[in-house]
Amino acid sequence: MGILSGMMGNASEVDIQQVERELELIIAEGEKTEKAFKIIRDYLVFTNTRLILIDKQGLTGKKVEYHSVPYKSITHFSIETAGTFDLDSELKIWISSAALPITKQFKKDKSIFDVQKALATYVAR
Repeated sequence: MGILSGMMGNASEVDIQQVERELELIIAEGEKTEKAFKIIRDYLVFTNTRLILIDKQGLTGKKVEYHSVPYKSITHFSIETAGTFDLDSELKIWISSAALPITKQFKKDKSIFDVQKALATYVAR
């Protein structure tokens, strides 16, 4: 997927080196970035130990929230695909200590399945 897909809200897999440069202050010693997806300005980053959700905020994107979720804390997750009138797909991730899931919106395409497959792979480890 290209730049246009990312701007439209579709998840696109991104270069790991680019993400590692952006996360150099966040990544722990010995932690490896293995897979990353970009949705507009936000990222879902899969490392060998945790899922990092990066939420760039504001007009400039200089304010950034880094939400770190150890895989062992993920109790379950689901995807809801887009329908005829509902054009958005949705990923929900439940964390053991939270009542409400973390929710990410996707546009109507197949990229949500790539993210779900990565999540299934890393949570099962």
